[in-house]
Amino acid sequence: MPKKTFVWGFVLLALLGITSLGVSQVTAVTKKDLYSQVELFSYALTTVQSDYVDQKSPQELIYGALKGMLSSLDPHSQFMDPDEYKDLKTETEGKFGGLGIEISIKDDLLTVISPLEDSPAWRAGIKAGDKIVKIDHDVTRDMSLDDAVKKLRGNPGTKVMVTILRESDDLVKDFTITREIIHVDDIKDPHIIGDHIGYVRLTEFRENSYNELHQALEKLKAQGADSLVLDLRNNPGGLLDVAIKIAEDFLPSGKTIVSTRGRHSSEDYMAKSQNDGGEFLDWPMVVMINEGSASGSEIVAGALRDNKRAVLVGVKSFGKGSVQSVIPLPDGSGLRLTTAKYFTPSGICINGIGITPDVVIEANNPKEDEDSDDGKAGKEKKKDVDTIFSDLEHKEDKGKSALSLKDKKDLQLQSAINVIKGIKISTVWLKEKK
Repeated sequence: MPKKTFVWGFVLLALLGITSLGVSQVTAVTKKDLYSQVELFSYALTTVQSDYVDQKSPQELIYGALKGMLSSLDPHSQFMDPDEYKDLKTETEGKFGGLGIEISIKDDLLTVISPLEDSPAWRAGIKAGDKIVKIDHDVTRDMSLDDAVKKLRGNPGTKVMVTILRESDDLVKDFTITREIIHVDDIKDPHIIGDHIGYVRLTEFRENSYNELHQALEKLKAQGADSLVLDLRNNPGGLLDVAIKIAEDFLPSGKTIVSTRGRHSSEDYMAKSQNDGGEFLDWPMVVMINEGSASGSEIVAGALRDNKRAVLVGVKSFGKGSVQSVIPLPDGSGLRLTTAKYFTPSGICINGIGITPDVVIEANNPKEDEDSDDGKAGKEKKKDVDTIFSDLEHKEDKGKSALSLKDKKDLQLQSAINVIKGIKISTVWLKEKK
Protein backbone atom coordinates (compact mmCIF):
# COMPACT_ATOMS: atom_id res chain seq x y z
CA MET A 1 0.00 0.00 0.00
CA PRO A 2 2.91 2.49 0.15
CA LYS A 3 2.36 3.37 -3.52
CA LYS A 4 -1.30 4.23 -2.91
CA THR A 5 -0.36 6.43 0.03
CA PHE A 6 2.12 8.33 -2.15
CA VAL A 7 -0.34 8.88 -4.95
CA TRP A 8 -3.13 9.88 -2.54
CA GLY A 9 -0.84 12.52 -1.09
CA PHE A 10 0.11 13.69 -4.59
CA VAL A 11 -3.52 14.02 -5.62
CA LEU A 12 -4.41 15.95 -2.47
CA LEU A 13 -1.47 18.29 -2.95
CA ALA A 14 -2.50 18.89 -6.56
CA LEU A 15 -6.10 19.59 -5.61
CA LEU A 16 -5.18 21.80 -2.68
CA GLY A 17 -2.73 23.68 -4.87
CA ILE A 18 -5.46 24.38 -7.38
CA THR A 19 -7.95 25.53 -4.76
CA SER A 20 -5.37 27.83 -3.24
CA LEU A 21 -5.18 29.61 -6.60
CA GLY A 22 -8.90 30.13 -6.65
CA VAL A 23 -9.36 27.85 -9.67
CA SER A 24 -11.78 25.46 -8.03
CA GLN A 25 -14.39 26.34 -5.43
CA VAL A 26 -16.48 23.71 -3.68
CA THR A 27 -19.27 25.79 -2.22
CA ALA A 28 -21.88 23.56 -3.84
CA VAL A 29 -20.69 20.35 -2.20
CA THR A 30 -19.74 19.37 1.32
CA LYS A 31 -16.22 18.33 2.28
CA LYS A 32 -17.50 14.83 2.85
CA ASP A 33 -18.77 14.62 -0.73
CA LEU A 34 -15.52 16.00 -2.06
CA TYR A 35 -13.33 13.59 -0.13
CA SER A 36 -15.45 10.59 -1.14
CA GLN A 37 -15.06 11.53 -4.79
CA VAL A 38 -11.34 12.21 -4.40
CA GLU A 39 -11.01 8.77 -2.82
CA LEU A 40 -12.67 7.24 -5.88
CA PHE A 41 -10.34 9.18 -8.15
CA SER A 42 -7.32 8.12 -6.10
CA TYR A 43 -8.35 4.47 -6.27
CA ALA A 44 -8.70 4.62 -10.06
CA LEU A 45 -5.40 6.46 -10.38
CA THR A 46 -3.42 3.98 -8.28
CA THR A 47 -5.03 1.06 -10.13
CA VAL A 48 -3.92 2.50 -13.46
CA GLN A 49 -0.45 3.18 -12.11
CA SER A 50 0.01 -0.32 -10.72
CA ASP A 51 -1.79 -2.45 -13.36
CA TYR A 52 -1.72 -0.61 -16.69
CA VAL A 53 0.33 -2.46 -19.32
CA ASP A 54 2.85 0.40 -19.69
CA GLN A 55 4.37 2.28 -16.80
CA LYS A 56 3.23 5.89 -16.55
CA SER A 57 4.66 8.65 -14.39
CA PRO A 58 2.45 10.44 -11.85
CA GLN A 59 2.70 13.61 -13.94
CA GLU A 60 1.45 11.86 -17.08
CA LEU A 61 -1.54 10.46 -15.20
CA ILE A 62 -2.41 13.73 -13.48
CA TYR A 63 -2.01 15.71 -16.73
CA GLY A 64 -4.25 13.20 -18.48
CA ALA A 65 -6.87 13.48 -15.72
CA LEU A 66 -6.79 17.28 -15.86
CA LYS A 67 -7.15 17.26 -19.65
CA GLY A 68 -10.16 14.99 -19.39
CA MET A 69 -11.75 17.02 -16.61
CA LEU A 70 -11.41 20.34 -18.44
CA SER A 71 -12.51 18.98 -21.82
CA SER A 72 -15.67 17.56 -20.23
CA LEU A 73 -16.81 21.05 -19.19
CA ASP A 74 -17.28 22.79 -22.55
CA PRO A 75 -15.44 23.12 -25.88
CA HIS A 76 -13.43 26.16 -24.77
CA SER A 77 -12.06 24.99 -21.40
CA GLN A 78 -8.67 23.35 -21.62
CA PHE A 79 -5.74 22.14 -19.54
CA MET A 80 -2.42 23.18 -21.08
CA ASP A 81 0.89 21.55 -20.32
CA PRO A 82 3.88 23.95 -20.03
CA ASP A 83 4.62 23.88 -23.77
CA GLU A 84 0.98 24.50 -24.70
CA TYR A 85 0.72 27.31 -22.16
CA LYS A 86 3.83 28.90 -23.64
CA ASP A 87 2.30 28.59 -27.13
CA LEU A 88 -0.85 30.35 -25.95
CA LYS A 89 1.15 33.31 -24.70
CA THR A 90 2.98 33.42 -28.04
CA GLU A 91 -0.35 33.50 -29.89
CA THR A 92 -1.52 36.63 -28.08
CA GLU A 93 1.68 38.34 -29.21
CA GLY A 94 0.73 37.69 -32.84
CA LYS A 95 3.36 35.21 -34.08
CA PHE A 96 2.90 31.45 -34.12
CA GLY A 97 3.18 28.39 -36.31
CA GLY A 98 0.40 26.54 -38.09
CA LEU A 99 -2.22 26.97 -40.81
CA GLY A 100 -3.71 30.29 -39.74
CA ILE A 101 -7.20 29.24 -38.69
CA GLU A 102 -9.18 29.79 -35.53
CA ILE A 103 -11.25 26.73 -34.63
CA SER A 104 -13.90 25.81 -32.10
CA ILE A 105 -16.45 23.09 -31.39
CA LYS A 106 -19.91 23.99 -32.69
CA ASP A 107 -22.86 21.60 -32.84
CA ASP A 108 -20.42 18.89 -31.67
CA LEU A 109 -18.28 19.36 -34.79
CA LEU A 110 -14.83 20.88 -35.19
CA THR A 111 -15.62 24.19 -36.90
CA VAL A 112 -13.53 26.93 -38.48
CA ILE A 113 -14.33 30.26 -36.83
CA SER A 114 -12.22 32.12 -39.32
CA PRO A 115 -9.12 31.76 -41.50
CA LEU A 116 -6.62 34.56 -40.93
CA GLU A 117 -6.11 36.67 -44.02
CA ASP A 118 -3.04 35.80 -46.12
CA SER A 119 -2.46 32.65 -44.05
CA PRO A 120 -1.94 29.19 -45.66
CA ALA A 121 -5.52 28.19 -44.82
CA TRP A 122 -6.92 31.42 -46.32
CA ARG A 123 -4.92 30.98 -49.54
CA ALA A 124 -6.03 27.34 -49.80
CA GLY A 125 -9.68 28.40 -49.71
CA ILE A 126 -10.77 27.44 -46.19
CA LYS A 127 -13.83 29.45 -45.15
CA ALA A 128 -15.52 30.47 -41.91
CA GLY A 129 -18.10 27.86 -40.96
CA ASP A 130 -16.30 24.94 -42.62
CA LYS A 131 -16.49 21.71 -40.60
CA ILE A 132 -13.18 19.85 -40.26
CA VAL A 133 -14.13 16.17 -40.52
CA LYS A 134 -10.63 14.67 -40.91
CA ILE A 135 -7.06 15.72 -40.19
CA ASP A 136 -4.49 13.56 -41.99
CA HIS A 137 -7.09 10.76 -42.31
CA ASP A 138 -7.95 10.92 -38.59
CA VAL A 139 -11.69 11.44 -38.12
CA THR A 140 -12.35 14.43 -35.85
CA ARG A 141 -15.66 13.28 -34.36
CA ASP A 142 -15.19 13.21 -30.57
CA MET A 143 -11.70 14.74 -31.00
CA SER A 144 -10.97 17.38 -28.36
CA LEU A 145 -10.15 20.92 -29.39
CA ASP A 146 -6.72 20.53 -27.79
CA ASP A 147 -5.94 17.37 -29.80
CA ALA A 148 -7.15 19.00 -33.02
CA VAL A 149 -4.88 22.01 -32.49
CA LYS A 150 -1.91 19.70 -31.89
CA LYS A 151 -2.58 17.81 -35.12
CA LEU A 152 -2.99 20.97 -37.17
CA ARG A 153 0.21 22.53 -35.88
CA GLY A 154 3.67 21.38 -36.82
CA ASN A 155 7.03 22.53 -38.11
CA PRO A 156 6.98 25.21 -40.82
CA GLY A 157 7.27 23.65 -44.28
CA THR A 158 5.48 20.44 -43.34
CA LYS A 159 2.11 19.56 -44.88
CA VAL A 160 -1.18 18.53 -43.36
CA MET A 161 -4.29 17.28 -45.14
CA VAL A 162 -7.58 18.67 -43.89
CA THR A 163 -10.94 17.30 -45.05
CA ILE A 164 -13.64 19.95 -45.01
CA LEU A 165 -17.42 19.65 -44.99
CA ARG A 166 -18.97 22.84 -46.38
CA GLU A 167 -22.67 22.44 -45.66
CA SER A 168 -23.74 25.53 -47.61
CA ASP A 169 -22.36 23.99 -50.83
CA ASP A 170 -23.01 20.33 -49.90
CA LEU A 171 -19.29 19.82 -50.44
CA VAL A 172 -16.68 17.51 -48.93
CA LYS A 173 -13.16 18.37 -50.05
CA ASP A 174 -9.56 17.59 -49.12
CA PHE A 175 -7.12 20.48 -48.69
CA THR A 176 -3.39 19.84 -48.43
CA ILE A 177 -1.86 22.85 -46.70
CA THR A 178 1.76 23.70 -45.92
CA ARG A 179 2.33 25.01 -42.41
CA GLU A 180 4.02 28.37 -41.92
CA ILE A 181 5.04 30.72 -39.15
CA ILE A 182 1.95 32.91 -38.94
CA HIS A 183 2.55 36.64 -38.79
CA VAL A 184 -0.66 38.42 -37.94
CA ASP A 185 -1.19 42.13 -38.56
CA ASP A 186 -3.91 43.52 -36.32
CA ILE A 187 -4.85 46.31 -38.75
CA LYS A 188 -5.52 45.78 -42.45
CA ASP A 189 -5.99 48.22 -45.28
CA PRO A 190 -6.91 51.54 -43.57
CA HIS A 191 -7.92 54.02 -46.29
CA ILE A 192 -10.50 56.58 -47.41
CA ILE A 193 -13.24 54.98 -49.50
CA GLY A 194 -14.96 58.16 -50.68
CA ASP A 195 -16.96 61.07 -49.26
CA HIS A 196 -14.56 61.32 -46.33
CA ILE A 197 -15.54 57.82 -45.13
CA GLY A 198 -12.68 56.02 -43.42
CA TYR A 199 -12.31 52.24 -43.60
CA VAL A 200 -10.24 50.01 -41.33
CA ARG A 201 -10.23 46.28 -40.81
CA LEU A 202 -9.38 44.79 -37.41
CA THR A 203 -8.28 41.15 -37.65
CA GLU A 204 -7.97 40.15 -33.96
CA PHE A 205 -7.93 41.53 -30.41
CA ARG A 206 -4.39 41.16 -29.12
CA GLU A 207 -2.09 43.10 -26.85
CA ASN A 208 -1.19 45.83 -29.37
CA SER A 209 -4.52 45.95 -31.22
CA TYR A 210 -5.86 49.04 -29.45
CA ASN A 211 -2.75 51.13 -30.06
CA GLU A 212 -2.54 50.10 -33.71
CA LEU A 213 -6.23 50.80 -34.33
CA HIS A 214 -6.00 54.19 -32.64
CA GLN A 215 -3.00 55.13 -34.78
CA ALA A 216 -4.89 54.07 -37.93
CA LEU A 217 -7.88 56.21 -36.93
CA GLU A 218 -5.63 59.22 -36.32
CA LYS A 219 -4.12 58.81 -39.80
CA LEU A 220 -7.57 58.54 -41.37
CA LYS A 221 -8.64 61.68 -39.54
CA ALA A 222 -5.57 63.51 -40.81
CA GLN A 223 -6.55 62.44 -44.36
CA GLY A 224 -9.99 64.00 -43.93
CA ALA A 225 -12.11 61.17 -42.58
CA ASP A 226 -15.24 62.19 -40.66
CA SER A 227 -17.00 58.81 -40.50
CA LEU A 228 -15.95 55.16 -40.24
CA VAL A 229 -16.58 51.65 -41.50
CA LEU A 230 -15.07 49.27 -38.93
CA ASP A 231 -14.66 45.86 -40.56
CA LEU A 232 -14.76 42.99 -38.05
CA ARG A 233 -15.49 40.27 -40.60
CA ASN A 234 -13.56 37.06 -39.91
CA ASN A 235 -12.24 38.51 -36.66
CA PRO A 236 -12.33 35.55 -34.23
CA GLY A 237 -11.84 37.63 -31.06
CA GLY A 238 -9.01 37.56 -28.55
CA LEU A 239 -8.43 39.48 -25.35
CA LEU A 240 -11.53 40.72 -23.52
CA ASP A 241 -9.88 43.82 -22.05
CA VAL A 242 -8.67 44.91 -25.49
CA ALA A 243 -12.15 44.56 -26.98
CA ILE A 244 -13.55 46.67 -24.14
CA LYS A 245 -10.88 49.34 -24.61
CA ILE A 246 -11.58 49.55 -28.35
CA ALA A 247 -15.32 49.90 -27.77
CA GLU A 248 -14.56 52.73 -25.31
CA ASP A 249 -13.02 54.78 -28.12
CA PHE A 250 -16.46 55.17 -29.67
CA LEU A 251 -18.72 55.44 -26.62
CA PRO A 252 -19.33 58.32 -24.19
CA SER A 253 -18.73 57.96 -20.46
CA GLY A 254 -21.09 55.72 -18.52
CA LYS A 255 -22.37 53.62 -21.41
CA THR A 256 -22.37 49.87 -20.82
CA ILE A 257 -20.04 47.93 -23.10
CA VAL A 258 -20.60 44.37 -21.90
CA SER A 259 -21.67 42.49 -18.80
CA THR A 260 -20.12 39.24 -17.63
CA ARG A 261 -21.98 36.83 -15.36
CA GLY A 262 -20.30 33.91 -13.68
CA ARG A 263 -21.14 31.56 -10.81
CA HIS A 264 -19.72 33.79 -8.11
CA SER A 265 -19.66 37.29 -9.55
CA SER A 266 -21.05 39.54 -12.20
CA GLU A 267 -19.47 42.65 -13.63
CA ASP A 268 -20.61 45.50 -15.85
CA TYR A 269 -17.93 47.13 -18.00
CA MET A 270 -18.67 50.78 -18.62
CA ALA A 271 -17.03 53.35 -20.88
CA LYS A 272 -14.75 55.47 -18.71
CA SER A 273 -14.87 59.21 -18.09
CA GLN A 274 -11.77 60.07 -20.12
CA ASN A 275 -13.82 59.40 -23.25
CA ASP A 276 -16.07 62.44 -22.68
CA GLY A 277 -15.62 64.62 -25.72
CA GLY A 278 -13.51 61.94 -27.44
CA GLU A 279 -12.41 62.70 -30.98
CA PHE A 280 -14.34 59.83 -32.63
CA LEU A 281 -17.61 60.02 -30.69
CA ASP A 282 -19.40 62.05 -33.35
CA TRP A 283 -18.30 59.98 -36.32
CA PRO A 284 -21.17 58.12 -38.04
CA MET A 285 -20.25 54.43 -37.91
CA VAL A 286 -21.01 51.11 -39.55
CA VAL A 287 -19.60 47.87 -38.14
CA MET A 288 -19.32 44.94 -40.54
CA ILE A 289 -19.67 41.37 -39.23
CA ASN A 290 -20.05 37.89 -40.68
CA GLU A 291 -20.08 34.24 -39.65
CA GLY A 292 -16.35 34.49 -38.82
CA SER A 293 -16.86 37.33 -36.31
CA ALA A 294 -16.72 35.91 -32.79
CA SER A 295 -16.10 36.71 -29.14
CA GLY A 296 -14.40 40.14 -28.95
CA SER A 297 -15.89 41.12 -32.30
CA GLU A 298 -19.35 40.36 -30.97
CA ILE A 299 -18.65 42.36 -27.81
CA VAL A 300 -17.70 45.45 -29.82
CA ALA A 301 -20.51 45.02 -32.36
CA GLY A 302 -23.12 44.42 -29.65
CA ALA A 303 -21.94 47.38 -27.56
CA LEU A 304 -22.01 49.84 -30.45
CA ARG A 305 -25.35 48.60 -31.79
CA ASP A 306 -27.16 48.46 -28.43
CA ASN A 307 -25.93 51.94 -27.54
CA LYS A 308 -27.24 53.19 -30.90
CA ARG A 309 -23.71 54.18 -31.79
CA ALA A 310 -23.33 52.14 -35.00
CA VAL A 311 -25.33 50.20 -37.58
CA LEU A 312 -24.33 46.56 -38.17
CA VAL A 313 -24.03 45.32 -41.75
CA GLY A 314 -23.29 41.79 -43.02
CA VAL A 315 -24.51 38.38 -41.87
CA LYS A 316 -25.04 36.73 -38.49
CA SER A 317 -21.93 36.33 -36.34
CA PHE A 318 -20.48 33.09 -34.98
CA GLY A 319 -22.00 33.18 -31.48
CA LYS A 320 -19.19 32.70 -28.95
CA GLY A 321 -20.49 34.42 -25.85
CA SER A 322 -18.34 32.91 -23.13
CA VAL A 323 -15.33 34.29 -21.30
CA GLN A 324 -12.22 32.19 -20.73
CA SER A 325 -9.79 33.04 -17.95
CA VAL A 326 -6.20 31.86 -18.35
CA ILE A 327 -4.87 30.66 -14.99
CA PRO A 328 -1.20 29.70 -14.54
CA LEU A 329 -0.37 26.66 -12.41
CA PRO A 330 2.77 26.25 -10.27
CA ASP A 331 4.64 23.90 -12.65
CA GLY A 332 4.35 26.17 -15.71
CA SER A 333 1.17 24.57 -17.01
CA GLY A 334 -2.13 26.43 -17.11
CA LEU A 335 -5.88 26.32 -17.36
CA ARG A 336 -8.08 28.02 -19.89
CA LEU A 337 -11.36 27.96 -17.98
CA THR A 338 -14.77 29.27 -18.93
CA THR A 339 -15.61 31.49 -15.97
CA ALA A 340 -18.48 33.61 -17.28
CA LYS A 341 -20.84 34.34 -20.12
CA TYR A 342 -21.07 37.80 -21.54
CA PHE A 343 -24.19 39.80 -22.28
CA THR A 344 -24.67 42.76 -24.59
CA PRO A 345 -25.89 46.05 -23.04
CA SER A 346 -29.49 45.09 -23.87
CA GLY A 347 -29.08 41.91 -21.77
CA ILE A 348 -28.79 39.40 -24.62
CA CYS A 349 -26.42 36.42 -24.31
CA ILE A 350 -25.43 35.50 -27.85
CA ASN A 351 -23.57 32.28 -26.96
CA GLY A 352 -24.48 29.73 -29.62
CA ILE A 353 -26.85 32.21 -31.27
CA GLY A 354 -24.80 35.07 -32.72
CA ILE A 355 -25.70 38.65 -33.54
CA THR A 356 -27.95 39.36 -36.52
CA PRO A 357 -26.94 42.65 -38.17
CA ASP A 358 -29.35 45.52 -38.79
CA VAL A 359 -28.75 45.24 -42.54
CA VAL A 360 -28.33 41.64 -43.69
CA ILE A 361 -26.27 41.36 -46.88
CA GLU A 362 -24.85 38.06 -48.08
CA ALA A 363 -21.24 38.19 -49.25
CA ASN A 364 -20.18 37.80 -52.83
CA ASN A 365 -16.85 36.18 -53.63
CA PRO A 366 -14.51 38.66 -55.33
CA LYS A 367 -11.81 35.99 -55.67
CA GLU A 368 -14.09 33.72 -57.67
CA ASP A 369 -15.13 36.69 -59.82
CA GLU A 370 -11.49 37.41 -60.58
CA ASP A 371 -10.73 33.77 -61.40
CA SER A 372 -13.75 33.22 -63.67
CA ASP A 373 -13.10 33.00 -67.42
CA ASP A 374 -16.24 34.32 -69.10
CA GLY A 375 -14.74 36.56 -71.76
CA LYS A 376 -14.61 39.62 -69.51
CA ALA A 377 -10.90 39.50 -68.76
CA GLY A 378 -10.10 42.48 -71.01
CA LYS A 379 -12.94 44.52 -69.56
CA GLU A 380 -11.84 43.78 -65.99
CA LYS A 381 -8.28 44.72 -66.87
CA LYS A 382 -9.45 48.03 -68.32
CA LYS A 383 -11.46 48.72 -65.14
CA ASP A 384 -8.35 48.12 -63.09
CA VAL A 385 -6.29 50.56 -65.17
CA ASP A 386 -9.07 53.16 -65.00
CA THR A 387 -9.14 52.82 -61.21
CA ILE A 388 -5.38 53.34 -60.98
CA PHE A 389 -5.57 56.55 -63.04
CA SER A 390 -8.61 57.71 -61.09
CA ASP A 391 -6.73 57.23 -57.81
CA LEU A 392 -3.78 59.22 -59.18
CA GLU A 393 -6.04 62.06 -60.30
CA HIS A 394 -7.65 62.31 -56.86
CA LYS A 395 -4.55 61.87 -54.72
CA GLU A 396 -4.61 65.55 -53.74
CA ASP A 397 -8.10 65.19 -52.28
CA LYS A 398 -7.84 62.02 -50.24
CA GLY A 399 -11.13 62.70 -48.49
CA LYS A 400 -12.90 62.16 -51.82
CA SER A 401 -10.73 59.39 -53.27
CA ALA A 402 -12.31 56.96 -55.72
CA LEU A 403 -13.27 53.45 -54.73
CA SER A 404 -10.73 50.77 -55.58
CA LEU A 405 -11.74 47.82 -57.76
CA LYS A 406 -11.62 45.59 -54.68
CA ASP A 407 -13.99 47.89 -52.77
CA LYS A 408 -16.41 48.02 -55.71
CA LYS A 409 -16.66 44.23 -55.81
CA ASP A 410 -17.42 43.90 -52.08
CA LEU A 411 -21.23 44.02 -51.88
CA GLN A 412 -21.24 44.13 -48.07
CA LEU A 413 -18.85 47.07 -48.07
CA GLN A 414 -20.96 48.85 -50.70
CA SER A 415 -23.99 48.45 -48.42
CA ALA A 416 -21.97 49.81 -45.48
CA ILE A 417 -20.99 52.87 -47.53
CA ASN A 418 -24.62 53.49 -48.48
CA VAL A 419 -25.68 53.26 -44.84
CA ILE A 420 -22.97 55.72 -43.78
CA LYS A 421 -24.05 58.16 -46.50
CA GLY A 422 -27.65 57.86 -45.32
CA ILE A 423 -26.65 58.59 -41.72
CA LYS A 424 -24.65 61.64 -42.78
CA ILE A 425 -27.53 62.99 -44.89
CA SER A 426 -30.06 62.50 -42.09
CA THR A 427 -27.68 64.14 -39.57
CA VAL A 428 -27.31 67.21 -41.77
CA TRP A 429 -31.10 67.35 -42.27
CA LEU A 430 -31.76 67.19 -38.54
CA LYS A 431 -29.24 69.96 -37.85
CA GLU A 432 -30.81 72.19 -40.48
CA LYS A 433 -34.30 71.49 -39.11
CA LYS A 434 -33.20 72.62 -35.66
